[in-house]
Amino acid sequence: MRLHFDPAALRERYTTADPFPHIVLDGLFDDADLDAVLREFPSPDQMKWMRFDNAQEKKLGFFYATSTISDAVRRFLDAMNSFEMLLFLEALTGIDGLIPDPYFGGGGLHQIEPGGFLKIHADFNVHPKLKLDRRLNMLIYLNKDWREEYGGHLELWDAEMRECRKRILPLFNRTVVFSTSDRSYHGHPHPLTSPEGVTRKSVSLYYYTAGRPEEERSAAHDTIFV
Repeated sequence: MRLHFDPAALRERYTTADPFPHIVLDGLFDDADLDAVLREFPSPDQMKWMRFDNAQEKKLGFFYATSTISDAVRRFLDAMNSFEMLLFLEALTGIDGLIPDPYFGGGGLHQIEPGGFLKIHADFNVHPKLKLDRRLNMLIYLNKDWREEYGGHLELWDAEMRECRKRILPLFNRTVVFSTSDRSYHGHPHPLTSPEGVTRKSVSLYYYTAGRPEEERSAAHDTIFV
């Protein structure tokens, strides 16, 4: 699988981004690779999704242990956990020793139906099985012909939760990578307004390290909605 950017050339842009280290990359992957995933991306009734429906989130999540996915989707997920992807992300972010999540806990395929949302939050910080520190998120969007009025923007908020500093439309072959900490607040808080049957599709990958900088340490916690 080919990656279309030089990560080292983007590191300064990544590390100095506001409101926390992140980058938005259009065309990181070959369109054909993502077309193969999109063709076999399961609809809401084709797979046993984890359904969340509460005041903080209304979405469909991926549970690897019980999900039946195609070979093409499985190959793509495995490639996102490969050493090539890890070396790319390390060169981009400056975070050394990244470890992928073989369980895809909380990650994998995500889908939001019309009316769905994910309120602003900071992510859980320790892997429940592996006890590793969560350091990095990569979100890959698969939405062709997505219109501004459909919503579903990923919002990045400042550390004091005073304002949204960036809104990112979830367009096909748009990838967002960002560092996770107790103050990397993000989400898409406004209900999706896409037409009936048009869902917001993405692939979410989370990466870990054995330890983290002292200034980022905190007690293990679940997702913090704010």
